[in-house]
Amino acid sequence: MAKYLLAYHGGGMPETEEALAASMAAWGAWMGGLGQALVDPGNPVGATTTVAADRSTSDGGGANPVTGYSIVEADSMASALDLARSCPILDDGGTVELCETFDAM
Repeated sequence: MAKYLLAYHGGGMPETEEALAASMAAWGAWMGGLGQALVDPGNPVGATTTVAADRSTSDGGGANPVTGYSIVEADSMASALDLARSCPILDDGGTVELCETFDAM
């Protein structure tokens, strides 16, 4: 089984307490439904900074900065994609980028 980084991009912050509660419930249900596949539920992330090859820095992490992450375990990229397709961030207009991770030597 391989591990996959799910990098979340975009999405919106709920504007009311009711919307926040509904969003949290959706995320909780989705993560609960992942079961043993969920290795690390991750977290949202804050402001981003990018370090370029010339060591200069810029704010914002590019045109589509990461807004959070999780790590799942699956037997293939196709299986990991199936897990990601039901992620609640998609309902908020965000996207999920999947990256297979590899164990360090």
